[in-house]
Amino acid sequence: MTLDDRLAELAAQLAPLPGVLVAFSGGVDSGVLLAAAVRALGAGRVVAATAVSPSLPASERAGAIEFAASLGVRHELPRTDELSRAGYRANAGDRCAFCKTELVEVLRPLADRLGIADVVTGTNADDLRAGFRPGIRAAAERGAWAPLARAGLTKDDVRAAARRWGLAVADKPAAACLASRIAYGVPVSAERLARVEAAELALRGALAGAGIPVRNLRVRDLGDVARIEVDAALVADVARRPDVLAAVGGFDRVELDPRGFRSGAMNELLPDPSPRS
Repeated sequence: MTLDDRLAELAAQLAPLPGVLVAFSGGVDSGVLLAAAVRALGAGRVVAATAVSPSLPASERAGAIEFAASLGVRHELPRTDELSRAGYRANAGDRCAFCKTELVEVLRPLADRLGIADVVTGTNADDLRAGFRPGIRAAAERGAWAPLARAGLTKDDVRAAARRWGLAVADKPAAACLASRIAYGVPVSAERLARVEAAELALRGALAGAGIPVRNLRVRDLGDVARIEVDAALVADVARRPDVLAAVGGFDRVELDPRGFRSGAMNELLPDPSPRS
């Protein structure tokens, strides 16, 4: 199938719906899904919902608000409380399942109040093949479904669609929740999430001041140690600037990962993720 074929299939899935509530994180996947829903249904039959919690960086929330407004859709900002769930705080390998359970259990009643039957997520076809994604299963078990994945749209397809449609998120770097920065087994808390957010903000500012044009950046919380990931091509430049790394505060030690940024790097620390997918 070509990209045109897959986008046509996506439109065919959405067009018959009376209305839809899109779980909108502010990223490119859910952004393309939101735009596709508007194209298929019109803005008046689409609602975006961005969950607000300590795991969502303030900058991501601001970007989501701006993007939803640009499409003219109603935008809800319900609060989620994943930190109230012991399994989420414990931060074992299945943490995302507790987060997505909380998300859908907040969005489903919201959709019901709005008279909307369908809650959809931005999961794409590549996500389904990624192996270890307990959050995807948890969302599906609670009735949320994934039009992008059903239409066979891959990550590259989603980016291509975003560029074709001139969406502001087209070239936005991947941005997972703040909890994804905390090593499995290290308990998640509001304080740790805030520490990671502050560290990434400070480091990004220091890199900009040093003239190092970073795109992807993560501060991984390993407990008392912060492990910094930047674009692989920039690792050598950052290594030569210990003053830049010193911008990261709140940890006993800061180290630079020589392998550079890798999406889902924390999954590398799991003993054998594939049987648990």
